[in-house]
Amino acid sequence: MSEKKSKEYDPKEIEPKWQEYWEKIGLYRTSNNPKKKYYILEMFPYPSGGDLHMGHLKNYAIGDVVARVKMMEGYDILHPMGWDAFGLPAENAALKHGIHPRDWTYNNIMAYREHLKLLGLSYDWEREIATCEPSYYKWTQWLFLILYDQGLAYRKSEYVNWCPNCNTVLANEQVVGGKCERCGTSVQKKRLEQWFFKITEYADRLIHDLKKLEGKWPPNVIKQQRAWIGRSLGTKIIFLLKGTGKKFPVFTTRADTIFGVTFLTIAPDHPEIEEILKLSPYRKEIEKYIEEAMKITETERTAEERPKTGIFTGLYLVHPFTGEDIPLWVGDYVLASYGTGIVMGVPGHDQRDFLFAKRYGLPIKVVIKPTDGEEPNPDTMEGAFEDYGVMVNSGEFDGLSSKEGIKRIEAKLEKMGLGGPSVSYRLRDWLISRQRYWGAPIPIVHCPKCGIVPVPKDELPVTLPEDIKDFWPKGRSPLENVTSFIETKCPRCGGDARRDPDTMDTFVDSSWYFLRFTDPKNGEEPFSKGRERTWMPVDQYVGGAEHATKHLIYARFIQKVLYDLGYTEHDEPFEHLFTQGLVLMKTKEGTLEMMSKSKGNVVPVGPFVKEYGADVARITILFAAPPEKDFEWTQEGVLGAKRFLQRVYRLYVNHGESIKNRHLFDKGKLTSRGKSLFIKYNQTVQGVKIDTKELHFNTALAKIMELVNALYIYPEKNSALFGWILHKLILLLAPFAPHFAEELWHMAGERESVFKHRFPEYDEDFLIGEEIEIPVQVNGKLRGRVKVPRDSTREVVERAARMEENIQKYLKDREIIRVIYVEGKLINFVVR
Repeated sequence: MSEKKSKEYDPKEIEPKWQEYWEKIGLYRTSNNPKKKYYILEMFPYPSGGDLHMGHLKNYAIGDVVARVKMMEGYDILHPMGWDAFGLPAENAALKHGIHPRDWTYNNIMAYREHLKLLGLSYDWEREIATCEPSYYKWTQWLFLILYDQGLAYRKSEYVNWCPNCNTVLANEQVVGGKCERCGTSVQKKRLEQWFFKITEYADRLIHDLKKLEGKWPPNVIKQQRAWIGRSLGTKIIFLLKGTGKKFPVFTTRADTIFGVTFLTIAPDHPEIEEILKLSPYRKEIEKYIEEAMKITETERTAEERPKTGIFTGLYLVHPFTGEDIPLWVGDYVLASYGTGIVMGVPGHDQRDFLFAKRYGLPIKVVIKPTDGEEPNPDTMEGAFEDYGVMVNSGEFDGLSSKEGIKRIEAKLEKMGLGGPSVSYRLRDWLISRQRYWGAPIPIVHCPKCGIVPVPKDELPVTLPEDIKDFWPKGRSPLENVTSFIETKCPRCGGDARRDPDTMDTFVDSSWYFLRFTDPKNGEEPFSKGRERTWMPVDQYVGGAEHATKHLIYARFIQKVLYDLGYTEHDEPFEHLFTQGLVLMKTKEGTLEMMSKSKGNVVPVGPFVKEYGADVARITILFAAPPEKDFEWTQEGVLGAKRFLQRVYRLYVNHGESIKNRHLFDKGKLTSRGKSLFIKYNQTVQGVKIDTKELHFNTALAKIMELVNALYIYPEKNSALFGWILHKLILLLAPFAPHFAEELWHMAGERESVFKHRFPEYDEDFLIGEEIEIPVQVNGKLRGRVKVPRDSTREVVERAARMEENIQKYLKDREIIRVIYVEGKLINFVVR
């Protein structure tokens, strides 16, 4: 430390120097033959906006600390970065700015990459991927064909979620509160021929295997997935259409009310609607009703306060037990995406059905009475009786409890071949077609002779034409107008055919990207089994909880499909998941909002790093709050982080020479004061190791700051102990402030990177101090604290407490009735 150094830390000079050094020595390069692997991954970003801001940095900073700690613990690290580059976010932004989506995307990738490198994040840039590159989406198309081969990708005509602003279809998971999650426009229903992935085939495993993730994933994410998949136990009851025998299945959790059915209602967007329209005498009226219903969002249709509407089809279904004619209605309050899309109307025992029956003058039957009460009168009922009870007016099932009745009814239905016990899921198949340009083309050819024909895998990729000039969405794919793309030859018969004009949902691209990172340059397969076996699963995944019912479910589904087909050795992709909180900042109006360019409350990465440095940004974010919580970005927090680093820097500039004496340190010859400092150091290391393992970086930094305070007040700053701790402190700081730590490490005379050295260990023999602090209460209220030797008797503690000046004030002129002492914990004087 003999070199003359400025007493002020200058990140503008220091940070670029060490970033260049790390790149030169290949510090972050992934090992091809890891002995002890650790795969850390943050959800890769959409390069859809301009520059990165501090709101983006939080999850990258969290992942970077984890990567650096694990590196210093001797792990071989895979820490990659790439770009979720296809899809609506990038394309909508490009359209808004009048730029080709390709140019917009690559310009943003360049800016994002520059800023991530400016922040000194520990990514292996040799593994960089972009989902819009043909070398990547070739394998996204391969994945589609793999699912198609297994019957898990299929095409059908169905009412789908349609965003009139984005002019494209949306999956159920992309509709939030009845609105497009991307632009906020109310979503309508539109009938289209679309491609789906049969995720429902995996519904049971997706919900069952959540048990494997308990204790490793946030409970709220597991809860959200469980609710979204929505497994319900109930009964399937099949009603036959009168005159045709066509089956109409209903799912219900209340089979005990079957004798109370007075009507059935089918969703206006149900797949069987076309068949019903052909048979109905009221076709025109029903078509008009459906047209109006499809203009209303599902959220509005199912709102409790909204009157339930419907229209009679003129058709009847046959009751499986009584043979009665049950009228079939179309009702907008029934959703095709829930249950079977058909519900049995039991107005005596379901309030929604009760209101519907009252509105349209339909009969009400009572078939359940209270266990200890009278049978309700259907003529005077003011609402449905919805509780379980005793079955009445139910033929052979009279007198049975609801639960026993359900069992008996299920048994009879099974015997008749008209239903039985069943499981229903809220989850619906994943709609992956998009009527947009910027996405991976669906590798299917439509031949007038052969029908649907998959593109041979050895002919992939089906490349997206880049010379397209008109890529504005018009309610159908812009690719339909590109003759050179759309017109092709059938792979089967060689005749004239047309390519599928739609592109894939961007969530298909991101459903497997973590696997590609294990083998990103492979041109022969999406990833080798050997590389997958080596690196998967992802040990720690970091990202937003908003993906709980989208990306995180899709990724689990695709991983399970590939596992079943022998491509992977693991059926869950992410071992541990951490969901970070938001970075908030005040807007011009003074409201506290998520940092966002649209709200004008952002701190751009570039200008901030130039003024304060990357490590100040990191400390600001990591120290402000627990990483899973939201926090407010303030100038006070920035200046506090800067002061902390400058304070540490001055400690090294002024007293760094003591590091040369560290080799003389002997823990067996510590003075009383030295022993206290050494114990403080070991307590800090233990605390930091525990906190970083739990990703509690704010408390880890707080402990380091306390150690720095202890070093400042320690009088023997030239001692071997002081120099020894000063040297170790750099290692403790390194994951949080890497440039700063690297500078101090080399100032201390080290030649190799600080990250080539092991993270400090603590000495268990020096975790407990010789003195302990005992809280002193008077009548149960804390009035002071006393320090006593650890092995002090009750008498010694009481004597010390009585002598403490502040305690004497509360005991003066008072009678001590009792003294309560909890050994080593507290002492309480009860007075009057």
